[in-house]
Amino acid sequence: MSRISPKFESLRRDGRKALIPFITAGDPNPAFTVPALHAMVEAGADIIELGVPFSDPMADGPVIQRASERALAHKMSLRKVLELVREFRQKDDTTPVVLMGYLNPVESLGYRNFVEKAQAAGVDGVLTVDMPPEESSEFLPMLDEAGIDPIFLLAPNSTNERIAKMGQLGRGYLYYVSLKGVTGASHLNLDDVAHKVEEIRKLTGLPIAVGFGVKNAETAAAVAKLGDGVVVGSALVSRIEAAGDDSALALQEITGLLRSMRSSLDA
Repeated sequence: MSRISPKFESLRRDGRKALIPFITAGDPNPAFTVPALHAMVEAGADIIELGVPFSDPMADGPVIQRASERALAHKMSLRKVLELVREFRQKDDTTPVVLMGYLNPVESLGYRNFVEKAQAAGVDGVLTVDMPPEESSEFLPMLDEAGIDPIFLLAPNSTNERIAKMGQLGRGYLYYVSLKGVTGASHLNLDDVAHKVEEIRKLTGLPIAVGFGVKNAETAAAVAKLGDGVVVGSALVSRIEAAGDDSALALQEITGLLRSMRSSLDA
């Protein structure tokens, strides 16, 4: 069993919500990633989503697209991402890690090969943006056998039938994309989010993490009242980008944002 469900159960017992940061592996360079993961945990992260860089990240906005480009310029690959997870696990065997990315790198490695390497590295969940449940019948049993959670995205226009199907096939949590568009988009309408999350809860017992459009502590706290967790990605990646080659500044910026969010979530 992955570390994700026990984490949500622990948070629920404590009356807390999950803070789930996202960064792209290898951005701005491979040496930054593992120290950043540890720093984010120290700053209050409960679960980490680690982006696998890809040359055509169609669901991502400009900020995360550029992060993928920087990582790929350093020859980052899915194999190297798994090596970073393995390195992280040398000091942290408790924080759940979810790989978030696209199907092509997984297919290139091979489903079975990927699952075996991911299990050995200590991966807890996989969110493959462009793999709908209808096309996952070969992949999901392998993940299930390895104790790795398949995590699905739900959109504002997801039908009840689709929500129920993803709730049945998914494990760990469901990621609700709180607005239409790519990562980093704005115009978050909390009333719309509240209505949709209520619909989702009627159809599945899985925890619901809400992402897209979460930029600051105030928004994180408001979103956390609606779901079981908050995903923050572009706001962190943009700070890494702004810091350039100054890794110390990048760590300071992303941990500062996460600490403010953690405080707001726990208030």
